[in-house]
Amino acid sequence: MTTPPHGLPAYVPLHEAAEDARPILIPVATGLGPDDLSLFIGNLAAAEDAAALQAAGITDSLNTALNLFPGPLALPDGTLLRRLQLGMVDGPGNDPHLLLANVLALHAVLTRHMPGKPHYPKARRGHVLVHCRGGRSRSTTVLALYLHLHRPAQFPALADALAHIRQLRGLDDSYPLPPMIALAEAACALPHPDLAA
Repeated sequence: MTTPPHGLPAYVPLHEAAEDARPILIPVATGLGPDDLSLFIGNLAAAEDAAALQAAGITDSLNTALNLFPGPLALPDGTLLRRLQLGMVDGPGNDPHLLLANVLALHAVLTRHMPGKPHYPKARRGHVLVHCRGGRSRSTTVLALYLHLHRPAQFPALADALAHIRQLRGLDDSYPLPPMIALAEAACALPHPDLAA
């Protein structure tokens, strides 16, 4: 017996199911890191769509979901998408340190240059996708906390960053889920490096 690659819910509201069936890639911030990279929010369908990722210039992804396991993916030009995963539950039960770890991992991807070695798969520098199943709750939370901590002049409060992403993503106030917002508020209170520098 084989296990399915993803632990998807048995029931998904119709509006979410319609979105989940197509790739969603939305830029939420530009000019990041020494290479002026862009951050995208997206969904699982986008994280598995090599053509869409290459068209957007994305070469790295951060999967914020505990229950999704996209496999290795070569873009049409032969570049292997670099995947990171620090999975969270979409709801209560996460530790704020795990959310902060996602934010720090994202910051590292945006600010580091990792050339690899001759025997590593072909890679190149590109934009970064942050995704969960639908790009509505977990990934929105990670991106909002990152923008609040990295660009405090533009997003002085977590709520400002959430409003920015909701507007771009077309989300109402029901997303992210309330436990994820509470998690982000708890993560804000944790000691953390200065990401605005």
